[in-house]
Amino acid sequence: MSNLQLTQEGHLKHFITIEGLSKEILTNILDTAESFIGISQQQVKKVPLLRGKTIVNLFFENSTRTRTTFELAASRLSADVISIDIQTSATSKGESLLDTIRNLEAMHVDIFVVRHAISGAGHFIAQNTAPHISVINAGDGQHAHPTQAMLDMFTIRQHKHEFNTLKVGIIGDILHSRVVRSQIQALNTLGVEEIRVVAPKTLLPSHVEQLGVSVFNNIEESLDDLDVIIMVRLQKERMTSALLPSEREYFKCFGLTDERLKLAKADAIVMHPGPINRGVEIASSIADGPQSVILQQVSNGIAIRMAVMSLTLQNKEYAV
Repeated sequence: MSNLQLTQEGHLKHFITIEGLSKEILTNILDTAESFIGISQQQVKKVPLLRGKTIVNLFFENSTRTRTTFELAASRLSADVISIDIQTSATSKGESLLDTIRNLEAMHVDIFVVRHAISGAGHFIAQNTAPHISVINAGDGQHAHPTQAMLDMFTIRQHKHEFNTLKVGIIGDILHSRVVRSQIQALNTLGVEEIRVVAPKTLLPSHVEQLGVSVFNNIEESLDDLDVIIMVRLQKERMTSALLPSEREYFKCFGLTDERLKLAKADAIVMHPGPINRGVEIASSIADGPQSVILQQVSNGIAIRMAVMSLTLQNKEYAV
């Protein structure tokens, strides 16, 4: 996979998964995003970096934050942006994914941003698309969501600066979350001291320890000495059976409350990739509280996606 994502010179061509990418590449993405972060505060929120380039958003699943931030990122790079409404496209008439890609290629586009319910869809498109086109995975099935993981890493670095001393807890539906898989890969690559995953046994993958994490089934025990707390929602749309007694019972056992937050370090930050289910995985007082960086994550998504787009098209003069 890493060979597919990189050019012969070792530059990023596609961004499908974090797995197999080096610490240097991930750090370059973070550093490049840092160079874009101030653009949102400018009166004219644009740079001419991708002027003349065409970016197509292919979202086969619903999305608010991811789709919007990709559109804003492309616009702020001065690219032309086309967002395909899959519900009204030829796909709804039976056109295959490959035929959809071939027809869009004929329109001389430069980047496909793809979200799909099937794991591996981004990889499939990257393998079958024209050589000049880059593919960015905006989430595929239960496999990966690499730009979300990178905006989370960017937010952590803004607050904690270094990764190597950090203890990070990821609490929630570990089994069904593509974001968690990408977060674990990124955190391990960037060298954090410890990653703890916290969930009931029914929401943990088998052999999860092989991912390089410590496993907890008790939230109180897991919070001790944490620097970063990442809450993830229950992926009810991906559950094929009743894995929990009730949402109320889940919050009672695994929800992040004010009392539980006191068990972590006093300067711990609280994160959530969204959408938030208040009163299910996190109390509103924490989601809106002083330790929450949830809205900052959303803002950082624009800079990270600008960075990934610019790097995949090899605009070296703007890369840090």
